[in-house]
Amino acid sequence: MANLGNLYVIAAPSGTGKTSLVKALLDSMPKITVSISHTTRTKRPNEEDGKHYHFVEKNEFNQMIIRGDFLEYATIFDHYYGTSKSWVEQTLHGGMDVILEIDWQGHQQIKRLFPHCISIFILPPSLADLRNRLQSRNQDHPDSIEKRLADAQETVRHVHEFEYIIINGNFDSALNDLKMIVEVGRLSHDRQTAEHAQLIASLEG
Repeated sequence: MANLGNLYVIAAPSGTGKTSLVKALLDSMPKITVSISHTTRTKRPNEEDGKHYHFVEKNEFNQMIIRGDFLEYATIFDHYYGTSKSWVEQTLHGGMDVILEIDWQGHQQIKRLFPHCISIFILPPSLADLRNRLQSRNQDHPDSIEKRLADAQETVRHVHEFEYIIINGNFDSALNDLKMIVEVGRLSHDRQTAEHAQLIASLEG
């Protein structure tokens, strides 16, 4: 059987820079990929179906729930988001590390299915900084921004459920922290003994 990859769960309040950090990580490290979620929300002008999300109608999403197609799913800002079960399992069995960009609800579901997943929570340096980020990206109505800020405070209440915490005040520093966590995960006992089973057996005599 192929070596198993690690499953990384990354969560953060909306606007914290999670997606940008993950993209930079993928561009700079081998053998790691990100799961593309299914969602019922409307596609934004800069997004591509199958690249940023799999955009589906609500009826189709409900059918996927009934069929058991999702590892986890959640409702966020009145839209459904879900992670493909078959894709994640096949990718991990192929030896690739997989990142799930999901919320705290999804993390709770994944932790029950994959108790050894590596969970990371990304925080903004302050609530004021988060407000500035949400306003500067010009994607949301002021009322929506206030709703996202309130949701951010609720999200942060779950930070203690995660193994690692990164403060994204400086992008390069946060990216370096993220890389180190991935590297540490690859040096774990389970990962190393699986990848180097023959070497260990030969040294044991």
